[in-house]
Amino acid sequence: MREVRLKSVWLLIIPFLWYARPTIQLLLIGAALSILGLFIRAMAAGFIHKEKQLTTTGPYAFTRNPLYFGSFFLGLGITIAGGQWIFPVLFLVFFAMVYGRTIRGEATLLTELFGDQYRAYAANVPLFLPRLTPWRPEGAPTPPKFDYARYKRNREYEALMGAVAGFAFLTARMFF
Repeated sequence: MREVRLKSVWLLIIPFLWYARPTIQLLLIGAALSILGLFIRAMAAGFIHKEKQLTTTGPYAFTRNPLYFGSFFLGLGITIAGGQWIFPVLFLVFFAMVYGRTIRGEATLLTELFGDQYRAYAANVPLFLPRLTPWRPEGAPTPPKFDYARYKRNREYEALMGAVAGFAFLTARMFF
């Protein structure tokens, strides 16, 4: 499913790059949303143990999908910065269709991998929109801290590089 997400997004990127009409105000609004998204993604990447251990700490104590929640803000920020109302609309449709399916598929996989542990987690932590307070199972040990090495291993810096490239292009687009 990851391959489909990464390849299908190009259907939106090419017209976006062509028709973008950013302004300074929209770049600032978009950058603020994207920075929030990058921060959420970075925090999530520094906690997750992909398919090896159920991660329920850090941002995962608020939402079961902080990486996708961060991606939502990152994508929304970039599309708003593009300066055409249709871009955020298309992004929202794309996100709902592609990520909605991805999130449901991953919930099924995690249920298969972690069984009752995941079911208890899912009963207490929302699928997408975060809860206001972190969830901790009763008797849980002190949660681990953010791990920069894990962030690097998960190659989350690629999202940062993509965002920098996107905003650099949009900034240049204002002059050409």
